[in-house]
Amino acid sequence: MTRNHPQPSRRAVLGGAAVTALAVATGAGTASAASAAPAAAWPTEFPLPDGFLPEGITIGRKPYAYMGSRANGAVYRTDLRTGEGRFLYEGATGTVAIGLKLDRDGLLYVAGGGGGSARIIDSRTGRLVTTYQLTGTTGHFINDVILLGDRAWFTDSRDSVLYGVPRGRDGEIRALPLSGDWVQTPNVNNANGVVGTPDGRGLIVVSSSPGKLYHVDLETGHATEIALEGADNVANGDGLVRIGQALYVVQNRLNLINVFHLDTGIRSATLRRAITDPRFDVPSTAARWGDRLYLVNARFTSPQTPETTFNGVAVSI
Repeated sequence: MTRNHPQPSRRAVLGGAAVTALAVATGAGTASAASAAPAAAWPTEFPLPDGFLPEGITIGRKPYAYMGSRANGAVYRTDLRTGEGRFLYEGATGTVAIGLKLDRDGLLYVAGGGGGSARIIDSRTGRLVTTYQLTGTTGHFINDVILLGDRAWFTDSRDSVLYGVPRGRDGEIRALPLSGDWVQTPNVNNANGVVGTPDGRGLIVVSSSPGKLYHVDLETGHATEIALEGADNVANGDGLVRIGQALYVVQNRLNLINVFHLDTGIRSATLRRAITDPRFDVPSTAARWGDRLYLVNARFTSPQTPETTFNGVAVSI
């Protein structure tokens, strides 16, 4: 049975609980993915169902990509070795699946967009396990998620609050208001992609408009703007991937991935290179397997109809 959890109080601020530092803070399965390089024969492009409206992608300890749908909240699984896929979770009318991350225990944490929810889906059975109502159903957009310590942290693009959902157990949702250097611009997407810091103690969040990176302290919510070297901004910043001190920023409508080097204190990010590809068609998010990044083309600038075609692509890193 699906359990529904009520919306937390706006004052339910993260307390002084210790955050467990993880060896790899970019998401479950990254260590395995890093050690298993794709064979050259593996496809670098694969189809998604027509009208799927993809946005998020995650890869765990096995070579399968899980992608969420903005059309109806469905989740589609593709075998990276063959490019063949199937629906894992059929979704439901009125729901969406934006960012998602696969935990080491096989649970998928899914951001619910404008509905203000977070859902947990069993990646082995396709069963909806839990629904958390993080916010009200208007004026919010739960966009992306990262797994860090004992919580899954969700961004809200329309409000300056992060939400921490317990991983694999019951517990209270933690609402963490952002302070410090954080600037919340009305009526546009702010907080979007999110990753853990290299030491596993904090978060790096990209604000899509006007295009800034922030280092967020998980005990206080204090956000420190990360100075950019070699780039004026990261406008249209969407999905983030961190590999060591390298931060990959997917800038969707620019059809671009900018690669930055983070200094040890997460005070600055220096642009090292850019990744472009003629197959990019407004890529939204990315996930790593071996020496590749896999991305979904959200095609935000194309007709969003049941007949619109979509795909995923891979680029070398």
